[in-house]
Amino acid sequence: MAGEITVLGVRINALTMKDTLTNISDSIANKQRMFIVTANTEMVMLCQNNEQFRNILCKAQLVLPDGIGVVWAGKYLGQQVPERVAGFDLTQELFAVAEKKKARVYFLGAAPGIAQKAADVAIAQYPKLKVAGCRDGYFSADKNLEIVDEINRSETDILLAALGAPKQEVWLYEHSEMLQAKILLGVGGTFDVMAGTAMRAPKTWQNMGLEWLYRLLMQPSRFIRMLSIPHFMCKVLFSKKH
Repeated sequence: MAGEITVLGVRINALTMKDTLTNISDSIANKQRMFIVTANTEMVMLCQNNEQFRNILCKAQLVLPDGIGVVWAGKYLGQQVPERVAGFDLTQELFAVAEKKKARVYFLGAAPGIAQKAADVAIAQYPKLKVAGCRDGYFSADKNLEIVDEINRSETDILLAALGAPKQEVWLYEHSEMLQAKILLGVGGTFDVMAGTAMRAPKTWQNMGLEWLYRLLMQPSRFIRMLSIPHFMCKVLFSKKH
């Protein structure tokens, strides 16, 4: 696919939001499977030591540059990255596509009640949106087949999984052959933001590429996870020199 770059051995589709939505719309129209990953620096770093996760990203039809660090890395390495395609923003745009295409959307994940609240918010903005179903992410592995069957019976076209990375990507990939939905997308904390139980960084912080810092200030407990950012930057700098 055009617009592919490589960051620390991970393939990234350097597409604009518009191009991404065109690809998704075509997949829905042609009833073709599309497994999508929105990759940030933490996920790219996980690929360095986790062969299973690296293979999953290799099998995805689209791996998009979610984190500003991934965008920076691509540009620093001399590759064309038109813009960041954040998972939250992509999800909101997908609702518009789904409404237009009359595609059914299933909300899977987050704490009890959150998926339904997120669906209600989406319907308030897109009144003709068809919600196929909602289910929280608090389930054990022995419920997997039951959940897959429930999703298939709902005849959903777009499955949004808010199980947190990398769990959501692993779950979607491991069940992709059984799932009948054509668009499979992990959306992280998107439902929580939509439901109002979590806040996204203000636009000014996003535009400055400091959404990660805003999250850290709001949730100091994320400090250990955020250490992946300087580690990522060092590896990118070192990779260019060698």
